Amino acid sequence: MKPISFWHRLLDLISPRLCVVCGQRLTVSEEIICSKCNLHLPRTGFQKDPYENEMAKLFWHQIPIERATALFYYEAHSETANILYELKYKNHPEIGEVMGRLMARELQTSGFFDGIDGIVPIPLARKRQRQRGYNQSLEIARGVSEITGLPIFDKVARRNAFEGSQTSKGRWERNENVEGVFEVKDISAIQGKHLLIIDDVVTTGATVIACTKELCKGGNVKVSVISLGFAKS
Repeated sequence: MKPISFWHRLLDLISPRLCVVCGQRLTVSEEIICSKCNLHLPRTGFQKDPYENEMAKLFWHQIPIERATALFYYEAHSETANILYELKYKNHPEIGEVMGRLMARELQTSGFFDGIDGIVPIPLARKRQRQRGYNQSLEIARGVSEITGLPIFDKVARRNAFEGSQTSKGRWERNENVEGVFEVKDISAIQGKHLLIIDDVVTTGATVIACTKELCKGGNVKVSVISLGFAKS
């Protein structure tokens, strides 16, 4: 952990930072989420059985899945949902990077990243990214990359259209909503690679599946998947 500078401490005194979950003041050594909320985060524990868990099963027979996990269970309107809400809609890209580092540190101990060649964050459509100013999945990927040293392949695929939010859609509507919207730009960069797909939250897996099917056109591609949140559909 980096030493905390005098100016960091002074800024924290003048403008206190608050926990994104409970709203309480953070200590100078805490980032984004306080120690108490981190301790009580509803972790999935999927990394203990990374192929046969509730999230991984969404991808069985759909894509060449190796491993899948999420940091915590996502439930709309819960306090922990604020992590993703602030990240996506309140102009706080730093949340993605910090939570990405936290998640990567925990997954490293289980060997989750063994054999993975690089990271592919789920792309945003250009219009959506202009509106938001950043891609939240890329911010998470930056945090994961910082801990693991894995390169980020954020230019190999693009999303050609944004067809509206997935939030209120059912399973079949989600599948139809993302069908054909992804396109691989650089097949040679991913050929024969084991790719780590990163999304902010996984519900039905439709977005990850649609993106991965395009990536598989690179040939001999296999994937693992991580997300901050997993929402039970």
